[in-house]
Amino acid sequence: MRRGPLKLKLQILCGEVIAMGPGKADLLEAIRQHGSISAAGRALAMSYRRTWLLVDEMNRCWSAKLVATARGGGADSGARLTPEGARVLAAYRALEGVVDASAADSAARSTLEAMLREAPRD
Repeated sequence: MRRGPLKLKLQILCGEVIAMGPGKADLLEAIRQHGSISAAGRALAMSYRRTWLLVDEMNRCWSAKLVATARGGGADSGARLTPEGARVLAAYRALEGVVDASAADSAARSTLEAMLREAPRD
């Protein structure tokens, strides 16, 4: 989330691995919208391999899988968020809102913005 020159990026770690961050949240939303991991990757201009690696990483980091997949080409094939995936996504987006609202009225934000240059020195 970006406010003026200040950009806050909320990341949730599982050991040294990012279990959830803005990109993974966007991927979950795209999977929910498209019903397919590959279609979600295309929508986000992400390679097929990268998309699958991120889904696998998320599924390994949380107590339950966030994305369920099914093969077969029928009506039940594709990918969907699990109930846990939907809960994690909703909680992450809510926490982003809390952080954004807090930063909007923060004296620390004002201090940093006042001390920041418009562009790096040459």
